[in-house]
Amino acid sequence: MRIGLISDTHGLWRPEASRFLEGCSLIVHAGDIGSRAVLEALRGLAPLCAVRGNNDDWAGAIPETQSVEVGGVGLYVVHDCNQLRAAPAGARVLIVGHSHRPAIERRDGMLLINPGSAGPRRFKLPVAAGEIVIGRGVLEVRIVDLLSGSALPGLSATWALGRGEMQAR
Repeated sequence: MRIGLISDTHGLWRPEASRFLEGCSLIVHAGDIGSRAVLEALRGLAPLCAVRGNNDDWAGAIPETQSVEVGGVGLYVVHDCNQLRAAPAGARVLIVGHSHRPAIERRDGMLLINPGSAGPRRFKLPVAAGEIVIGRGVLEVRIVDLLSGSALPGLSATWALGRGEMQAR
């Protein structure tokens, strides 16, 4: 099962994002969507789980947080991890945006993933998106530079799923 991760599009829909997210079972947008057109493009590719970001005043119907279980793995989505009070029981992966900085790290017993920004380039940060692949007791995550199609150095990980927690492999 392949889950596409995208954030901080700020109303800019790139053809590179369409190509990267094509074939996903689910797409997660971690906020600062920017426009309904971005949501429509995403929904045309796969089922969508999206949260509202701090620049999404227009999107009052979109929740600030979402929980979803995929392939037996609990995902919790919030735009700004600094706004997180507590993740729901069973959440093992926290997906965030806001900083525009791609990241994969362990935090408070969870795997935190920030796919970076797929919208307008900010400073010298990459234009990026990510993916989670779940299968055969393993969760693999990677973040790619959308413009080159290459995995970003140091931003991929494999985790063995088992006994209620993830262990790095």
